[in-house]
Amino acid sequence: MIPFRRVVIVTSIFALLSQRAFGLFGFGEGEGKDAVDDADILDTLDDDDNNGTDETSDKDNAEYQAALKDAADWKYDPSIHHYGRESSEHQETKVEYGLDVSFPTHHSRVSENYSGEKGKGTPQPLGNKQAMYDNFMNGCRKHYGKRGRMCDSTEDDRVRMSLDQPRNMVNYTDLGFKKIRCPPALWKKLEQFWLDNHDKQQPERWPTGNTYTNHWDAPTHMVSVDNSALRGQRGLKTDLWEAARETISDWTGQELTPVSLYGIRVYKEGAILAPHVDRMPLVSSAIVNVAQDVNDPWPIEVYAHNGKAYNVTMEPGDMVLYESHSVLHGRPFPLNGKFYANCFIHFEPIGHSARHHGIEEEEHDVDKKYKKARAGGQGGHEQEQSDGLPGYILRGSSEERRWRQQHPENLSSVDTGRRKPKFGTGTSNINTAAATGDIKTLEQIVAKDKSMVHFKDENGWFALHEAARSGHVHAGRFLVENGADVNARTGNGTGGSVLWLATNEHGADSAMVKFLKSVGGEYIEPDL
Repeated sequence: MIPFRRVVIVTSIFALLSQRAFGLFGFGEGEGKDAVDDADILDTLDDDDNNGTDETSDKDNAEYQAALKDAADWKYDPSIHHYGRESSEHQETKVEYGLDVSFPTHHSRVSENYSGEKGKGTPQPLGNKQAMYDNFMNGCRKHYGKRGRMCDSTEDDRVRMSLDQPRNMVNYTDLGFKKIRCPPALWKKLEQFWLDNHDKQQPERWPTGNTYTNHWDAPTHMVSVDNSALRGQRGLKTDLWEAARETISDWTGQELTPVSLYGIRVYKEGAILAPHVDRMPLVSSAIVNVAQDVNDPWPIEVYAHNGKAYNVTMEPGDMVLYESHSVLHGRPFPLNGKFYANCFIHFEPIGHSARHHGIEEEEHDVDKKYKKARAGGQGGHEQEQSDGLPGYILRGSSEERRWRQQHPENLSSVDTGRRKPKFGTGTSNINTAAATGDIKTLEQIVAKDKSMVHFKDENGWFALHEAARSGHVHAGRFLVENGADVNARTGNGTGGSVLWLATNEHGADSAMVKFLKSVGGEYIEPDL
């Protein structure tokens, strides 16, 4: 394992901007009305966000209906490929810039040395991006009206996480990302699911004030692997996880447990993704580009462990592996094209190394630790984290202190030491089992300790919330039958109810919503 080192400020990156891309930055001028950005961040939905007051709900509903019409009007010919071509004017242009230049990352404002005025340090080659950012934020505030302050709260949290979280994390690779071709077994299933269901995409609802995306201009759309009405859906989620697990495990050297996989997200013209790191336990992740129709490449900007930023372009079948808990990633340049469809697959290391060699730092010498643990009568390095702290959080860090405040019983989602489950490593987490619809594991957990149906994670989520968000009705029914509170709220009682979550994730006519209503579920929005 490789501890994070503070990054250098200057980065090198290939500029993939065109004159049209610069023009699309003007959100306030209606340039990107079909825009929506690229983000696995929906997996990190803030619990105390809500869907707006009655004053704004009519507008939100109108926009949602417009998004439904957009999905209904969807036209796509899979035989025609438009992967984007860089113009000769820009394709070999190389520029250097640091953090907070393309978008605020470690500070709340873009770097102000726009034109390289004397005495203000290094000139910023992208010019005045603060104006673009101001328009971005004003668009969010205007959209949410009286609740527009939630846009600023989300931004404060995003910048804080971007600055603090990476330096408190353990890294498992040298660079932090890697681009490969998707494993054939994984690609075959994803491509076929897309070809069968691309015309059945549904608009997504985002939390009030969420600034990871410019969803106020146009919503993202999802072809959900949890939608049982779609062709080829049955068993697909588990198949995709299993097909991706070995590849990511080999890259990180860690055994992994699945955390999140929603389906194929479709982004439209003008899409922007604010640079960010993912909330834990999204740690070891992958992006697969499934399809695209673009005029110019739409790169993902990645700040690697070596302190440099890279623009990584993708074509259908490409797969980018990345340590999403510590690598800043985003797409701060608007999408110039019709659409871009990605699948995001997330795992959590479970504290067991898949390889016991090749780690250079002495403080992470696995063989040395193993011998020391054995001499002390312990079971080896896997027992080190028996106090519950996940192995990807640096000990002695501010993140450890925060984690222990949120976990007073020192119970981790991957704590194999304290709970000592008799079943598979990592499956002791009832929330993960509910999120994946793993009934067998749920039965084992509840048989051992029925009170686990009341266990909540660091964000105040119960297993029933995870089952509802993922759409696993059978898991939800099992949890309710075993005492789970059907009206439990996230965020330690201030977030939305189970029914609110399910309605916003799957729609009012979904099987999960119908089930929850049948057992007394109430639609309760998050508090302000």
